Amino acid sequence: MSAADFYTGDPDADRLLAADDLALLLGMVLDQQVMMETAFAGPAKLADRLGGLDPAQIAHLDPEEFKAVCATPPAVHRFPGSMAARLQGVCAAIVADWGGEAGRLWTDGEPDGAEVYRRLRALPGFGDQKARVFLALLGKRRGLTAPGWREAAGDYGPDEAYLSIADVRDEHTLARVRENKKAVKAAAKARR
Repeated sequence: MSAADFYTGDPDADRLLAADDLALLLGMVLDQQVMMETAFAGPAKLADRLGGLDPAQIAHLDPEEFKAVCATPPAVHRFPGSMAARLQGVCAAIVADWGGEAGRLWTDGEPDGAEVYRRLRALPGFGDQKARVFLALLGKRRGLTAPGWREAAGDYGPDEAYLSIADVRDEHTLARVRENKKAVKAAAKARR
């Protein structure tokens, strides 16, 4: 496994994230209010429990059944109910708008960075920051070459920004990102 494949430190979860566009997208959905590696390990848990990651299957599962899948220990997220709904919403959008192929979101029609950002923002639960982080992740870790992706990713676009999962390559860079996130939160708290 290369440094570009390090997301969680769990080799199985990292292989899935490196190979499966939907897994990476769902990891980004889960990346809030938990540690990054916990969030990005979630898709592997889902794949194990569901026999793979199929956006149509996830979108069409009974919501209560899918909540139970997400809540089964170890839970996919610390808030399995609300995250189950978000995951299903994103999968429904991938099925309805992108033919069930998550990667089409950033490849169809050879979009520029601003268009990929716009498409990400259109997904349920993707605000400005989440869309910018995921755009940076695509550019830095998945080889996205859309013109202007760095600009559209904002503060997350520069190499070695160490602000998000986009800059995590190993345990050392994971620690740097954590330190920077802690400093950003402390600065925001001090401004209040």
